[in-house]
Amino acid sequence: MRNKKTLVLGASSNPARYSYMAINSLTAKEHSVVAIGQREEEVLGVKIQTKQIPFTNIDTVTLYLNPSRQRDYYNYIVSLSPKRVIFNPGTENPEFYQLLKLNNIKVEVACTLVMLSTKQY
Repeated sequence: MRNKKTLVLGASSNPARYSYMAINSLTAKEHSVVAIGQREEEVLGVKIQTKQIPFTNIDTVTLYLNPSRQRDYYNYIVSLSPKRVIFNPGTENPEFYQLLKLNNIKVEVACTLVMLSTKQY
């Protein structure tokens, strides 16, 4: 199933960062991508926003923020009503899992890059 609109949270224009690799892989597989990060930059035609923009039709949020930085985004992510949130390695957060589950949002503790490469995305 193509074009699962994905929000990359914790996006970076640094090619060594996993969030950059995720944007690269998602766009290569023709998924629509929006991104939020620390700086207004651009990665492969995807503008990185710095504010909590009320995006619509988000299927997946993939996290590249450590748990302490996620707190500022709890209500924002819930307000987007994504189908799922992917907690990439290093972002695991049991406190946030509970909030998401209460709002009927699926929690996946996985690696977006692996999911894409094994066609499990």
